[in-house]
Amino acid sequence: MEYKKSTYKKKTAAPKVQYKPKRGKLAPLMSEDEKASAGIHELSYDLGCRITRLFQYLTEDSEYKEYVISKQIYRSGTSIGANVRESKHAQSDADFLSKMSIAYKEADETDYWLNLLHDNGYINESQYESLKKDMDRILKLLTSIVKTMNQKVKGK
Repeated sequence: MEYKKSTYKKKTAAPKVQYKPKRGKLAPLMSEDEKASAGIHELSYDLGCRITRLFQYLTEDSEYKEYVISKQIYRSGTSIGANVRESKHAQSDADFLSKMSIAYKEADETDYWLNLLHDNGYINESQYESLKKDMDRILKLLTSIVKTMNQKVKGK
């Protein structure tokens, strides 16, 4: 009895292709002059755009890929603007205060992650200083808003 050699070809794995999502135009960032006169809504949106780009840099473009802290700073950094935006439609002064307080807490958390990224060498000094300046500006504004609203709500 003769045995025929199998005519089946062994399947080989397809080469891995790196997926890069196609992105549209990026939102323009604010200049320092624009930031100096901007309100919390504009500043928090601009920071959200910068944090989104930082996330992309840390996870895709950087020599040292970082996924854990980058996701944390992405979530807290974009949450600032989301809570500030939500405050526009607050149902009461107390609701407004609540949203702005949450935005302040998220800003403080974002500041923490920013410091951690810098102190562990994931971002350089100029990247850190630029983002830190924006964080400080937002934290000061939110502190002022929360203090003022606290007095207003307690005064009623």
